[in-house]
Amino acid sequence: MKPDLTSKADIRVVVDEFYRKIKSDPVVGIFFTKVVAFNWEAHLPAMCAFWENVLFYTGDYEGNPLETHRKIHLQHRTKPEHFSRWLELFDQTIDAHFSGPNADKMKYRAKAIAAVMQQKI
Repeated sequence: MKPDLTSKADIRVVVDEFYRKIKSDPVVGIFFTKVVAFNWEAHLPAMCAFWENVLFYTGDYEGNPLETHRKIHLQHRTKPEHFSRWLELFDQTIDAHFSGPNADKMKYRAKAIAAVMQQKI
């Protein structure tokens, strides 16, 4: 049986592997390689802080994901299939390593966030 997500190190496993997959994905990779000039050294720790806050209520994340995604949408229109693929890769990454209430919560919250993003951008 796979362990549940219980720590910052666990979240880092998910974030690192997910973004490694995302960069080369034919559906959503363009957002991470051509649309936005990512500073990966800043982005990955920010995403870890975001998910730590979502799962463990750390209060360590500062940012406005909705505004960030609106700006991206203005540069290159995001479509439902982009969100679907993002979620598919995200769930696959979590499921490859973890199972349990926090893993389920992370996947559920990702779906909820994606739904809000699609409505608001």
